[in-house]
Amino acid sequence: MRGLVLRLVGVVFVCGLAAPGTAQNLPGVRPTEEQLASDNKLFLSLARMKLMWEEPAEPAHIVGPIYFVGTKGLGVFLFATPEGHILMNTGMPSSGSMIVDSIRKLGFKPEDIKIMINGHAHIDHAGAFAYLKEQFGSELAVMKDDVPAMESGDKGDFKYGDDLVYPAVKVDRILRDGDRVKLGEVLLTAYHTPGHTRGSTTWIANVVDNGKTYVVAFPDGAGFNPGYRLAKNPSYPGIADDYRRTHYRLEMLKPDIWLAQHNEYYDLEGKRSAPRSKGLMRGSIPKATGVGSQARNARSKTRSTRRWASPHRQRARPTDLDLYRLVRRRQRDDRQGGGVSRREPDR
Repeated sequence: MRGLVLRLVGVVFVCGLAAPGTAQNLPGVRPTEEQLASDNKLFLSLARMKLMWEEPAEPAHIVGPIYFVGTKGLGVFLFATPEGHILMNTGMPSSGSMIVDSIRKLGFKPEDIKIMINGHAHIDHAGAFAYLKEQFGSELAVMKDDVPAMESGDKGDFKYGDDLVYPAVKVDRILRDGDRVKLGEVLLTAYHTPGHTRGSTTWIANVVDNGKTYVVAFPDGAGFNPGYRLAKNPSYPGIADDYRRTHYRLEMLKPDIWLAQHNEYYDLEGKRSAPRSKGLMRGSIPKATGVGSQARNARSKTRSTRRWASPHRQRARPTDLDLYRLVRRRQRDDRQGGGVSRREPDR
């Protein structure tokens, strides 16, 4: 749930959406930043509707063993290998069956999910881990600072308290900065990038497509939600320093491909509809077999991969990666004002 305040303030009520409960107290009026910052359930209700967090989406092939299996609003990714699969994120608690359906639609078996990993322990990314673990017995690997949140269902969150809880799930492997997760030919490295949550994790994947190796980044931890505080009465001790280190670290990344936990960050729908000359993002793939599919040839893979090129290879605005100076400005604003972090317009 990162960087949502402008979209919610400026669009949701204009489109005629009304959240249950607290939203009824604001008939015909846009919610202010202060309302979104103080009313956790209003924030979640508007986000899940407007940003389509719980709407099913068509699965798609991205590059090598990486497949999109999420919802219209949330990024969930399958790393498929002959030795089994890795699943990154699970979306909302209601998303479990949608993910299973998407995996089967691609020709894979969800029973072959051996390992599950996450970006951070909020409800919109970790909500269905318990469901999938119960169904398939997959090992769950989580950065150590997010383990308490995962195992409690995010009770006592530093911003949301018990308002955005989800089914708790047992963590099997506790990760630390730089730890690796490997299955088959897929190698993922976990980097601790705290701020958004204490255990936010940026994943770097090394994958092979048509004999070529690609570095794929899944950045996390850099976003500010309404109501986060950095300097004055900080949301948690050390949050400002965490953000500073995280933004600096993410700026240093130079992968071949960027992906993210929220689909609008990497323009999923735009890539689905891009012209053929830029390559096609594959939908359902019969009998896909892990690293590469017999249904794809070298030329189409090259075009497809080009569509996912990272900002330093393709002129595109990075979403969460050029905000380092924003951290300092927010610290200054917190000291001078009321301390509630405010999102500035996208540049």
